[in-house]
Amino acid sequence: MATCDECGEHENLPYQCHRCGDTFCGEHRLPENHDCPGLNGWDDPSGVFDSGFDDSVQRRRGTSSTRGYLDRLTDRGGPLGYFRGNMSYTLLGVMWITFGFQYLVFPFLLGIPIGSDLWQAVFVLTPGNVEFVWTWVTSVFAHGGFTHIAFNSIALYFFGPVVERYLDTRRFTALFFGAGIVAGLAQVGSTLLTVGPFGQGVVGASGAIMGVLGVLTVLNPGLRVYLYFIIPMPLWVLTFGFAAFSIVAGFGALGGGLAGGNVAHLAHLAGLVIGLAYGARVKGRVGVPNSLEFGRGGGGMGGPGGPGGPGRRR
Repeated sequence: MATCDECGEHENLPYQCHRCGDTFCGEHRLPENHDCPGLNGWDDPSGVFDSGFDDSVQRRRGTSSTRGYLDRLTDRGGPLGYFRGNMSYTLLGVMWITFGFQYLVFPFLLGIPIGSDLWQAVFVLTPGNVEFVWTWVTSVFAHGGFTHIAFNSIALYFFGPVVERYLDTRRFTALFFGAGIVAGLAQVGSTLLTVGPFGQGVVGASGAIMGVLGVLTVLNPGLRVYLYFIIPMPLWVLTFGFAAFSIVAGFGALGGGLAGGNVAHLAHLAGLVIGLAYGARVKGRVGVPNSLEFGRGGGGMGGPGGPGGPGRRR
């Protein structure tokens, strides 16, 4: 039994689209019924395909030349075809590559010490150098240590593909970067207001992952997950429990404060708010997962609980 990539319904006799390679139920098997990106790559100058049966096909093909170009690049067999449906794993790989540059390439091959001004200018979003716009992105992939990246990697590995599958790769990528960047800016913004430009900076994908978790919580709040692979609980309990902890710790009840300590609580909350808001926007328009799955035909399996790793700041 497979799951339709358009509506999320289980299908005993699935259809695989030869244009995009995805799997669909009988209702969505035709290219025009799942907004197949292959339609944009089909050179049909004589209009053979457009028989007038469904005028929406022609409208979809002419909506955006930029989108059509991107779809051709990422279409099955295209030069970037691997990234369609695999962006979660791609982002995970970029995280570890960045980690290697942080702690191996820069200090040992380039002689740039960890924590030096140049090292921070490349990897860390700091309140004193918010104008270094490249750190808005690099800080999302950079991490404060092995434990930090390990926990974030586990969360992205389990939750990312599920959300990407039901949003599609384009929207998932926009969510990841949007939540990650806004989360980092929210954290350094609060540091500027409370401490000043010499406060700690922020690194880590926790804000982006909280955005992913927020979307999944809205789509299926009762999804069963396993905290530390042992304790079963519905996803909404995990999500809002983690949010409550961030609020209490972030506002100083546990001694950290918004700008103190070593955990970017406000970044977590900002990423989660973005995810919840986006989840509410798309709910009802995308399929809802019933369980965490490995592979297209795999059985359900509970994932780990929460992002785990804090948004560590240096």
